Amino acid sequence: MINLKKLDLAFIHKSYCNEHPGLPSNERLEFLGDSILSLLVSERLYVLFPTSPEGYLTARRSHLVQTTTLAQKSKDLGYDKLLKLSRGEEDSGGRQNIGLLANTFEAVLGALFLDSGIEASREYLREVFPDNELLAEVELKDAKSLLQEKSQSKNMGTPSYRTLQADGPDHAKIFKIEVVIDGKQIGMGSGSSKQKAETAAAQDALVKLFPA
Repeated sequence: MINLKKLDLAFIHKSYCNEHPGLPSNERLEFLGDSILSLLVSERLYVLFPTSPEGYLTARRSHLVQTTTLAQKSKDLGYDKLLKLSRGEEDSGGRQNIGLLANTFEAVLGALFLDSGIEASREYLREVFPDNELLAEVELKDAKSLLQEKSQSKNMGTPSYRTLQADGPDHAKIFKIEVVIDGKQIGMGSGSSKQKAETAAAQDALVKLFPA
């Protein structure tokens, strides 16, 4: 397992920096760790599911690295106790904030990668996410559910869907729908039903907003 003393920066929340000017936060490490996590989990799934299509692998990866899962991993590893928070963040329950805990998990992975390289990061994730967990049967979420979960976890808001066009005869209409967050179009899709068009729009938005 990793040497946490070398990864001190990974536990410095941005609120702590407000009370300790000059200290960097863990946000850059979180950015890096997010990409490393996506890469290495994708690699594992590619090997473990050699015949599964891209869409299935994407949905399975999203299920594995969702905010609630990463937050629980952080707590299991004791990262919640190592966090450096401002008094205000501490008093408001920051150590139990699932978004903050998930971000910390990614920051630790980013720091580990910088300190020890990709192979150490790969081995670490094998311990934290053993093969039986990756292979377990799970109910995968649809694109609309994933988009809502991801956008809310990043404090972007809740997606809404608007019909732009409905062309063709009643028995063969083609719907064109946009998905909107905070008044801005983030994805578009079309389909033979509103549900299919909304799913396509959500998939488009997921690719644009969360390309990893």
